[in-house]
Amino acid sequence: MAKRAKIATEGCALEKLVFKGTVFSGKGDGKRFVDLPWVRRQIQEKLGFSPYSGTLNIRLTKESTEKRNLLEAAGGLEVEPQAGYYPGTLFRAYMNSLVCAVVLPLVPNYPSDVLEVIAPVYLRGQFKLKDGSQVTVKVTV
Repeated sequence: MAKRAKIATEGCALEKLVFKGTVFSGKGDGKRFVDLPWVRRQIQEKLGFSPYSGTLNIRLTKESTEKRNLLEAAGGLEVEPQAGYYPGTLFRAYMNSLVCAVVLPLVPNYPSDVLEVIAPVYLRGQFKLKDGSQVTVKVTV
């Protein structure tokens, strides 16, 4: 069963899913996606921050990989694509106390054990992360 934590925000209880995994280097696809002007605009409008140019890639533990399906079922904030692109879904999240977001690319055959995190700052620098670092992300659903 998925581990959930409840927090109170602005007078209402929100469900949180806790994900754990290991930082790894990607191929740069997240950076190219986040740098698209229409993506940046939607992130700013929907999440209230301008994202750092890139994503933090996390290889999820087995337990967290199973919980990732709950995100797909939960909905989220859709990134409406321009012609020729696939959509994505955004979820508000936290790393420690830093506000960030998880991006689920709705791309065929996208790995189910990967979570991509965006934030208004460079997460590797902010938390002194390198490939192999263990991290926890709390996602609001």
